[in-house]
Amino acid sequence: MEITAANVWMMVSAALVLLMTPALGLFYGGMTRAKASLNMIMMSFVSVGIVGVVWVLWGYSMSTGEGVLGVFGNPFASFGLNGLMGADLIKAGFAGTFAILTVALISGAIADRAKFTAWVLFVPIWITAVYCPLAFMIWGGGLMSQGGAVTAIFGQVIDFAGGAVVEISSGIAALVLALIVGKRHGFGKDPGHRPHNVPFIMLGAGLLWFGWFGFNAGAATTAEQAGLIWVNTLVTPCAAMLSWLVTEKIRHGHPTSLGAASGAVAGLVAITPSCANISPVAAIGLGLVSGVASALFVELKFKYGFDDSLDVVGVHLGSGLVGTLALGFIALPVNGEGGGLFYGGGVQQLIAQTVAVLITLALSGLMTAIIGLAIHKTIGFRVSHEAEVAGVDRSEHAESAYEFGSMGHSQFHPLRQHIHTVPAAAVAVARPAGGPVNADAEDAVGTGSPEAAEELQPASAAV
Repeated sequence: MEITAANVWMMVSAALVLLMTPALGLFYGGMTRAKASLNMIMMSFVSVGIVGVVWVLWGYSMSTGEGVLGVFGNPFASFGLNGLMGADLIKAGFAGTFAILTVALISGAIADRAKFTAWVLFVPIWITAVYCPLAFMIWGGGLMSQGGAVTAIFGQVIDFAGGAVVEISSGIAALVLALIVGKRHGFGKDPGHRPHNVPFIMLGAGLLWFGWFGFNAGAATTAEQAGLIWVNTLVTPCAAMLSWLVTEKIRHGHPTSLGAASGAVAGLVAITPSCANISPVAAIGLGLVSGVASALFVELKFKYGFDDSLDVVGVHLGSGLVGTLALGFIALPVNGEGGGLFYGGGVQQLIAQTVAVLITLALSGLMTAIIGLAIHKTIGFRVSHEAEVAGVDRSEHAESAYEFGSMGHSQFHPLRQHIHTVPAAAVAVARPAGGPVNADAEDAVGTGSPEAAEELQPASAAV
């Protein structure tokens, strides 16, 4: 069996998509506080390990092939990828990288405060109960695929690279999990929650953009389709970045580096479902709308009081909805038939897209609530207050991304020195009885520095 150019392109694309998850770790890691950055990167990396194994054993089987009630595939049909060869194995590997990235996206909503063991338990269950059924229903021959029961009633859904399967499913899951885990201490008040490493954010966003060309174009079947996808994947985030920066300038007086990175990612999210089905000019318009929409959506967490730490809901759910529903207006006709409202195609495509959105929101939202609450009520999804103040890098991994002062020596410092010995006194300084949290004392605990904690002790005692 000879390898073809299409085989090679899909393998290269799979590698590009796999790179997106470590890139996401950098993007998220830079957005957190210094004392939680490694934990954020680890949540992305461990998602690769877990989902890679799950996908080979039963995940791929559940997302394709022989269906059960049109909702999910038989998990034993190709268990362990048994029976797959050549191009089919390449497709299975390519599809697995999408599953890896999707669940990793959710982690940004619970940054700084989630137990690593709880996340490790959440990942395989969510992939099995949410991602695989959605992938089967839309891409694998299920209810919303060609010939499916939902398609027969409402029309064919367009979701070329995962607006519903990847973006909306992870965005609503992020919202539900953020509500279950609860707010970070100092949410909306503590300036220490600002991103600690903006260059990491920019690097992560750039690598995400690089990988997204494989994410969108990996399944292209013709040169014409691949060219359209490539240009749309270039231009939509460009336009979204510009419109986000203009929105920031108007609303807050300054265009920011974080805004530029977030705007580009919002545009990439928006073009994901429609990359092969809209014109480059329409892609520019989609980018302009998605950049403004997501810039406004991220502010809803302050208005409604839910702590979506790294704006997963605002960017991925917000732009995922915009991109998926926009196809009802700007989808190109196929062979002169159909298309969106702007091309005279009627409301049929908009109805199909809306139904897909509603099913995705219901399935992912409900199942995430069940999984998240079950974990939260048993082993607990959130670290203790003391561990959060000390930093989840130390409490969950006994590591630190940065070493300063007395902590910069090469010796390994047992975890108990940072959590049980120093913070016990320092937390009392940071949170005196009946009083507010002292942000400076919290930072001292976060560094794990005995000297810093001792410097704060006399001032508190004098009070």
